[in-house]
Amino acid sequence: MTDATPRHCLVLCTVPDHETGGRIARTLVEESLAACVNIQDGLTSVYRWQGEIQTDAEALLLIKSRLDRFDALARRLRALHPYELPEIIAVPITSGLADYLAWIDATLDAEETT
Repeated sequence: MTDATPRHCLVLCTVPDHETGGRIARTLVEESLAACVNIQDGLTSVYRWQGEIQTDAEALLLIKSRLDRFDALARRLRALHPYELPEIIAVPITSGLADYLAWIDATLDAEETT
């Protein structure tokens, strides 16, 4: 159940609402930049922006991909995102169910062969 050298990643990205998240998620999957995107509604984000403390309702995208796709994914995510400075954070997946990680690979690679 381990992946010795991290090849896969979980990318975290907040969005203003479910609709925006759904549009972004579908595009990332359609373009084979992500194998799967979960949309978690109901977040409250508290942060400092331009010298002011902000509190906003947001949704969180949990994007499953590979590290070799991260740069392209981040560029596309930034282009699709409505925020001036979107949160785009990649966390390497150091361990996981081998069959699930293989599914990520197969899903991302399938588009390359069609």
